[in-house]
Amino acid sequence: MKKVSRKEFLALAGVAGMSLVLAGCGETAEPAKTEEKKDDAAKTDAAATDTKASGDKTADLRFITGGESGTYYAFGSVISQHATNNTDIKVTALVGNGSQANVIAIEDGDAELAFCQSDVMAYAYAGTNLFAKDGAVDCFSTVAALYQETVQIVTCDPEIKTVADLKGKNVSIGSAGSGVYFNAIDVLGAYGLTEDDITPTYQSFGDSADALKDGKIDAAFIVAGAPTTAITDLSTSKTAYLVSLDEEHVSGLLETSEYYQAATIPAGTYAGVDEDVTTVAVSAVIIAADTVSEDAIYTLCADIFDNAADLTDSHAKYAELSVENGASITSVPYHPGAAKYFKEKGFEVETK
Repeated sequence: MKKVSRKEFLALAGVAGMSLVLAGCGETAEPAKTEEKKDDAAKTDAAATDTKASGDKTADLRFITGGESGTYYAFGSVISQHATNNTDIKVTALVGNGSQANVIAIEDGDAELAFCQSDVMAYAYAGTNLFAKDGAVDCFSTVAALYQETVQIVTCDPEIKTVADLKGKNVSIGSAGSGVYFNAIDVLGAYGLTEDDITPTYQSFGDSADALKDGKIDAAFIVAGAPTTAITDLSTSKTAYLVSLDEEHVSGLLETSEYYQAATIPAGTYAGVDEDVTTVAVSAVIIAADTVSEDAIYTLCADIFDNAADLTDSHAKYAELSVENGASITSVPYHPGAAKYFKEKGFEVETK
């Protein structure tokens, strides 16, 4: 007899329970009589909205994002809600555990959409770095690049002024399964440091911020769109500082990796950050399982980019979106639905 997994058992139990509920309702309910014709128009108008918000969806997509204290989750939730409420697709935002874990979630069939760093998705597709041991993952495609994810080195120690000052310190370099780890190793390496030169901890953004607040670590690498919730919360309760990279080392990082871009975190982004901070960034990208329909991805792209200018009050990252940047990924081919959308906007992208 086949052993039923916990996930399968719960799913079967849910179906059985729903069948009983529906059966019970079927025995007692009678069709409601229409009251007045004047109510019909209002019901029709409401039904049009309700259809978009709940029923008659052409696709039901799980969108795995990031930790609750990061930009992935906050922005992903807004994207999901708007698409669900205003299109014929349903998108549900899920908490994620980092770019590597998000790719694996798509491979395992646990999500149809995911946020991913541009460097990590390239590693996955090529089977290098994070994916060298288990091999390439090629069951996904690019949907769109959205915004810069800046490498932010945050500390509450005013004596840590440069990356070199991290030597001998207790430093969080990202949770397991995240791209932050490799970004941290790259930045440390640019300054002649290795993982052995620090006391590393492996924590999420929120846990890193809490550890800084409690004095358990000296600094943390956080790679996310700025402002990042974890740093914002930290800077409102304790004096926090961001460590700048100098131009020489930024240039070195750009030369050694095609995935980095020079970036600046403007003064005032966080409480107490009174000067611009020089750093590097990767791109935040939405990827999709190849099994998702062309129409669903086309609809998602249109909803994100066509409405961006009107949705900046919902999330500040909408202001950073552009169709040109959305079509800029070259390491992983685009989904056919995304390619259709970008072609209509004048940009040709590679597909499988």
